[in-house]
Amino acid sequence: MGRTLENKKAIVEELKQDLSTSQLAVVIDYKGLTVAEITDLRKRLLPTGTKCTVAKNTLMRIAVEGDANWQPITKFLKGSSAFLLVKDDVGGALKAYQDFQKASKKTELRGGVMEGRALSNDDVKAIADLPSKEQLMAQIAGAINGVATKLAVGINQVPASLARAIQAIADKEKEAA
Repeated sequence: MGRTLENKKAIVEELKQDLSTSQLAVVIDYKGLTVAEITDLRKRLLPTGTKCTVAKNTLMRIAVEGDANWQPITKFLKGSSAFLLVKDDVGGALKAYQDFQKASKKTELRGGVMEGRALSNDDVKAIADLPSKEQLMAQIAGAINGVATKLAVGINQVPASLARAIQAIADKEKEAA
């Protein structure tokens, strides 16, 4: 009995630790998934800095107790719950989950929590549709490149314009003389 209680305490501490470093927590109903399928989901999520944890709802309730940031997750705790705890690439993690869902057709996304807000299924899907960090960086780099190119062209034209203006003045002075 004591060992089981210790195990539960360890699971709760691990959940608290994982949540403390996560940006987003998503709750899915994983009923019907095989061990191999859960392993596949975990492998897909790994590159995005996401941990897929299967835990009892009561243990997650205890883990978020008194934590306003994660408390809203309790509204999604029912049945067989797996938790996607996203640390880094939120969009990439959700896209990886969606790809897995299309392949397995066995899980159901219940909702999520981000910055103390409960997110509906539609909210989570909207986040998944946002560009990834890499895409955003590429867009910003492209915009900066475009501005830099225009600036360089503009700067190069200044001496030419100045030279033309000086030549025009010189020409007028010659004509006047």
